[in-house]
Amino acid sequence: MEQTLNQHNILAQYACFAAGCAAVLFSIIKSLLLTTTAQAWLWSMLATVAAYLLADLGTGIYHWAIDNYGGPQTPIFGPQIVGFQGHHHRPMEITKMDIVHNVHDTAAVVAAVATPINLLCRDPVLLAFIGAFGGFVMFSQQFHAWSHTPSGRLPRMVAALQDARVILRRAEHAAHHRPPFSTNYCIVSGVWNRALDRSYFFVALEVAVAAVFGHEPRSWSEPRTDWWEKSGIK
Repeated sequence: MEQTLNQHNILAQYACFAAGCAAVLFSIIKSLLLTTTAQAWLWSMLATVAAYLLADLGTGIYHWAIDNYGGPQTPIFGPQIVGFQGHHHRPMEITKMDIVHNVHDTAAVVAAVATPINLLCRDPVLLAFIGAFGGFVMFSQQFHAWSHTPSGRLPRMVAALQDARVILRRAEHAAHHRPPFSTNYCIVSGVWNRALDRSYFFVALEVAVAAVFGHEPRSWSEPRTDWWEKSGIK
């Protein structure tokens, strides 16, 4: 019975991954087919760059939120909250998972959001943005995994992209894994990390959340052993 459930889970993960990839590819291909003027090409390229930058920022904000708020019982996000907290204690575990396991949850969301837009939209610029944003967000967790992988184990192309700072570098992400895990949250390229940390962007958000809702972030209370034990992470 347990083996059957595991097989079903694996099949579901592959289905989510395939659906996400298909949605991203559909957006990009449809955008290319509809792009017929030089102006449209220019705007589509700018939309792709904007998607890349906003995906990095978005992953940073999301990462900050699940690192600092909620717990195992939080609806929808509980498993991810537990997973990210466990990652702080066992950061190399992520490198042992295959790409499908790493990105299938995000792939499912990308497919659900992008598919209706793909079917209804005929604006090549918007489609370029959706395809690029969805792709970068979907694979952000794999970029994150690669930032923990020893350089000698990385494919040459991945290492080259890290060296060019196109995707998250090991050195860029390393600061996040020092308690209280309160900096360098962005995991696409990390291009926003310095600006967000130097401007105290997340600190300001934390102060606002504490003032309005009375919830302090986990980064304000070290060590995190109590939360670790309550979450059942071992």
